[in-house]
Amino acid sequence: MTLDELKENDLVYEFGNFKYIVDKEFMEQAKPIKVDFTPMGFKVTSSIDLGAGCGSSCGSEGACG
Repeated sequence: MTLDELKENDLVYEFGNFKYIVDKEFMEQAKPIKVDFTPMGFKVTSSIDLGAGCGSSCGSEGACG
């Protein structure tokens, strides 16, 4: 998850005061995507298995933030 500007091939989802921008092609690969805010930061889950790509505790169910 990162800050980004809206691009032509992006989808925009608005929830409360937050806007989530997702590349259309990535959304097709990763759906469903779920974003939760926890005391540790944002937790993003999707159908993509990230394994240990961003740390030993981070995978498709991990919190990378």
